Amino acid sequence: MRTINVRDLQKRIRECVSAAQKEKIVITRHGRPAAIVIGVEGQDWEDIVLQTSPAFWRLIEARRKQETIPLAEARLRLEAQGARRKRKR
Repeated sequence: MRTINVRDLQKRIRECVSAAQKEKIVITRHGRPAAIVIGVEGQDWEDIVLQTSPAFWRLIEARRKQETIPLAEARLRLEAQGARRKRKR
């Protein structure tokens, strides 16, 4: 992980963006960490948005706490729903 201060960042932004594709760059202000530059070249826009979305990660955490069922049971439930729909037609 590299560090660079804000003043140097202003002068060397292109270099930092390139370097961030390989390693994280910590931006410091008055000697203290202020931000991190992380390269995202080659990633999909949607992936970047979701990876950095607090709301998305709250949703994931909530789902992980929910009770789960075995795959075989899920298939049986889906088959039963499909059969009910066919009968209603």
